[in-house]
Order: sequence, then C-alpha cells, then structure tokens
Amino acid sequence: MIALLGMLIIVATQFLAPKVGVASPLILLGVGIAIGFLPQVGAIEVEPHLILEIILPPLLFSAAVRMPTMDFRREMNAVAMLAIPLVFLSAFAVGFVINWMVPAISLPWGVALGAVLSPTDAVAVSIAKRSGVSHRIITVLEGEGLFNDATSLVLLSAAMNAALAADNNALNPGLLIGRVALALGIAAVIGWVVGEVGVRVRALLKEPSTDTVFSFAMPFIASLPAEHLGGSGLVAAVVAGLVVSRRRAALISANNRRFSQQNWETMTLVLESAIFLTMGLQAFGIVEEASEFVGGLGFAAIVAVTLGTLIMVIRAIFIALMLTWLDHRRTHRQRRFEVEASRIERFEKRMNTACEVDADMLEARNLSPEQWGKALDRFRRRLTRRERRNAMRGSDLDYFENEPLGPREGSVIVWAGMRGAITLAAAQTISTHAPMRALLLMIALFIAAGALIIQGLTLPALIRIVKPHMASGDISEEERAKLLKVMGSALVDTALAQAIHEVDARTLLSAGVSRTLSRIGHAVPGDETGEGAYAARAADRVLSDILQDASARNGATRDAPCPNCDDESLPEVPKASNAEDFDDDEGHGTVDMSEEEVEKSFTRDQIRELALEAIHAQRDALLQARDEGIFSSSALEGALARLDNEEILLVSGQSNSH
Repeated sequence: MIALLGMLIIVATQFLAPKVGVASPLILLGVGIAIGFLPQVGAIEVEPHLILEIILPPLLFSAAVRMPTMDFRREMNAVAMLAIPLVFLSAFAVGFVINWMVPAISLPWGVALGAVLSPTDAVAVSIAKRSGVSHRIITVLEGEGLFNDATSLVLLSAAMNAALAADNNALNPGLLIGRVALALGIAAVIGWVVGEVGVRVRALLKEPSTDTVFSFAMPFIASLPAEHLGGSGLVAAVVAGLVVSRRRAALISANNRRFSQQNWETMTLVLESAIFLTMGLQAFGIVEEASEFVGGLGFAAIVAVTLGTLIMVIRAIFIALMLTWLDHRRTHRQRRFEVEASRIERFEKRMNTACEVDADMLEARNLSPEQWGKALDRFRRRLTRRERRNAMRGSDLDYFENEPLGPREGSVIVWAGMRGAITLAAAQTISTHAPMRALLLMIALFIAAGALIIQGLTLPALIRIVKPHMASGDISEEERAKLLKVMGSALVDTALAQAIHEVDARTLLSAGVSRTLSRIGHAVPGDETGEGAYAARAADRVLSDILQDASARNGATRDAPCPNCDDESLPEVPKASNAEDFDDDEGHGTVDMSEEEVEKSFTRDQIRELALEAIHAQRDALLQARDEGIFSSSALEGALARLDNEEILLVSGQSNSH
C-alpha cells in the first residue's frame, strides 16, 4: 500500500511540477515533510545503507552513462578540484567552526560532520538542468556530484575512527589523501574492468529485455567488490557507467540500447523521486530526536545557518580561484597549440623535401630506396599522430571558447551546488557514540533541506539576473555541413555506394531503402559531374521506400521514430538536372519497374543488408570523430540517434517481412 501511494505521488508530482513552475524534487520533499508530520504517521526511519548501497549506485551509473565522455574528459581538471580539495577544505573548516561553537563536539567529530555536509548531490543537479544553462555547467556539476561522494565517505570513515580512538593524528591530511587516492584507485580499476567486460557481454545478448536486466545488475557488479576491497563502490559504479557510455554505440545493437535507455529513464525517475520523498518523510523523526537536545531546535538552526553560509563562502572563493586557474591553463594550451602547429608545419616541409631525395643522395648515405621508404613511413605515422593530438587540442580550445566559464557561469555553479538525500543518509551513519548526535543530525537535515528549498527555488531567478551562457540546442550550419561531410565520406567506400555505381541507380531507387545515402552527396564536390555525381544525386532516395515500408509495419511515421532527430537535421541534396526522372506522382522519388527487373539486381533483403553496412560505416566515422573532439556532443548525439533510428526500422522491417 505504501509503495502504491508513493508511485501515485510521483506521478502526480511529475504532472504538477511544470504547471506550478517548481522542480519536482522540491515538491516531493515538501510532500514528504507534510506527510511525515501528520499525527497518524509518526516517526519514519530509513536505513541509510539502503540509500548508499542500493539506490545510489544505479542512479550514479545511469548519470555516468548519459554523460558524454568527450565533455567529461575536457572537464576532468575542474571535476577533480571540486571533488577532492574542495571537500577537504569544507570538511575541516566545518570541523573547526563547530568545535568552536560547541566545544563538546571534538574536532574529529566536527570533521565527520563536515564530510557529511561538503559533497553536492548529483541527483539534485536535475534542478539546475531544467533551468536551461549551458551543457558545460551541467557537465561540471554532474561530474562533481559523481565523484565527491567517494571523498566525503572516505573522510567520514577516517574522522569517525579518529574520534572513537581519540587520536587527532589520524586526521593527518597526507594520510587522508592517501586513503582517498587508494579508494579511488581500487574503484577505478574495478569499475573499468566491469564496464569493459559488461559491455562485451551485452553485445552478445540479442534479446533487449535480457540486455536491460543485465545493465541493471552492472552498477552492483562494480560497487560490491569495490566496497569489499576497500574502494569506493559509488566511484566504481560511475567508472563502469563512463566506460559503457563510451563503448556502447560501437558494440551494443541500436535496438537494445534504445530499449535499455527507455527502461533506465523509468528506473531513474522512480529512484530519484523516492530519494527526495523519503528525505522529507524522515524529517519528523530527526526533529523529534533533536528536540531532546538541551539547546533546542533554535540553536540547531543557528548552527546550521552558520555552517551552511561558511560552506557557500568557501565554495564561492574556491570556484573563483579555480576559474582563474582554468582560464590561465586555457591560455597556456592556446600557446602550446600554436607552437605545435608551427612545428608540424616545419615537419611537413621536411617530409616533402625528404620525399624528393634522389638515388645518388641515397647511395651516398648508403641507404636503399626501400630503407628510405620505410623510414619515411615511420615519420609519416609520427606526423599523423602529432596532427591528431594537436587537432584534438584545437577542438578543446574551440569548446572552451564556445562555452565559456566566467564569473556569470561560476555564480551558477556555486549556487547550484545543493546538498540532498546523500547528506542525510551519510549523517545517519554517524556512530551512536558521537556526542550530541541528535544535534549533528538536525544540522544535516536543516542544511540539506534548506539548500534544496532556498537554492532550488531561487536558482531560476539567479540565472535571469546574472545571464550565464545558456544551452542553445541548435547546431550551426557549419558544423552540420562538416558532420554530413564526415558521414558522406564514410559511405563512399561501402558496398551500397559501390552498388549505385555498378547498377542502374533507378533499380535501387525502385527497390528503395531511405535517405541515409543522401549523405554521399555531401562527400562529392558540388561541381563534380559524371558517374560519381549521378550516384550521389541518385542516392538521395535509395533508402526511402524501405524505411516507409518498415514504418508502416510498425505503426510509426517516417518523421516520428526519433523525436530528437527530425529530417531537418539533414539538408536536402540538390537535385540533378534530370531530377524529374526520379519523381513519381506522389513525390516519393521512385520510378515504375517490375519486380522481376528489381530482383535481377538486388533483393529487398540484400538492399537492407547493404543499408545496414552503410549505417555501421557512418557510426564508426562518428565515433572516431567523437574521440578526436571534432564535433560538439549535442551534434554527435543527434546524428547517432538518427542512425539508431534508421537501423531499428531496417531491422524491424526485415524481421517482419519474414
């Protein structure tokens, strides 16, 4: 009954949130508090390990899978600074201040409370995400929330051990940093192994339901061994998710990925909502326990306000210094890029000169032409690697320029760093031997709930005032053209493109498959004529009819299967001068041919196989472009989603035809 009521509350909240303009986590928190304080309900206590070990691993795993690894790589410096040094600074500052305000709470117990209050909540980032700020701000906030939990939990354990042993030396910063590094290292190794092995296992699973079930198990397969070996289970789940994010498009079928994604979205919604709802439900029990404290709730509120303000001030100063350092680093990388570009240019000139060496010069150096050729090949490979590394550096610089992190963006990062259910769950793991434990729990509740309510409600107003860089959601025409060029070039050497050259294009057009091959046209110069240009123009309609056929079989439309990938993402290929040859009365671009004439060249299944090969070639090209950082993550995600949609329709059409 309780579970049913909870699900109905989640549904009602999701329906109500857009109408009232308040983020659903805040509404759920308020509803939970209201229910928890009803006389009929009484005190509710949720086992903290349920949240830390059961709910958080899949949530963090899901967030990591959704995060573009290319952008995460670019923000590694910012994420590492926020996840480790900032947590240490905040925890020790809180420890000293609360020890000064409440002498009965020793420094180790104060640091333990600081470790609880320092990390931001990755789940609470969803509030900032709905505000429409730039993708870079969200990447930094999510990255911070994914990794700072490990630092805080390791620091919490060390502080409690020091307090119970009455040994302040156990809080030695060097020792603590070593423990954090060890926990992160163990977690990273286990998470990477689980991610690599898991994604290959999923590649072997053909049934979407089976694949989804296995994906649900992956965060626990990573987190449980990591915890057992002394690492961070949460970081292991995150690393496994990042590996899956990077490798899934190349190894897992489009249908399985789409099915798994939809189920994970449902799972994430339920778990996220449950966290905030239970957080509110626990409020009454914590308040009731804290009421026994001699100082009362008023004193707890004063301490909470003081510590919350202290944490925000430290966060603001740290982020200001971090942004200054990142800007200096960007300038340094710009200079390094320019220097390396000039070196590559000089190296290319030397290579060109070396290619012109004659036989007499080789003989004078006692070298054969074969030896010289092998040497030149080695240098060419070195040159290619250097060019790719520098091109990636240039792409990163373009990314930093297009999505800046200045004072405006920094203020949003400061204010969007909210505490949440993780803070409350971690606080409840504080030993019962802690002095004034009820006060510590009350402070954690006040700061977590206060941060969510105050910062969550005022964040949209802050964004309107400071006007940070916002997410546009649009792809520039230049980037779209480059993207189509890469995809078109990937098609040129495929069997389908070859078939267009070898067989009358009208035959393939009448057999029909979709627009996928329209991208060949973008790999052919606009002024090119003859067979290649004819093939490029003819390819505009090569795949259309079969996708329409597949759509009809599945009750879908050509435009709707992928809501994020409409036809406008692909500009139309210019028609040939004889374009009327390809147009029928309904405008589908087909010609009348008998089935016998079509089957003489290719069967429908053969064309499907050729089309699937073409889609795979385009996907491989996009993944290589992703690794090189050529395109924005939004452009790549849209293009990959379009290819997934086409592949799903082709495969489903093939299965239905049998």
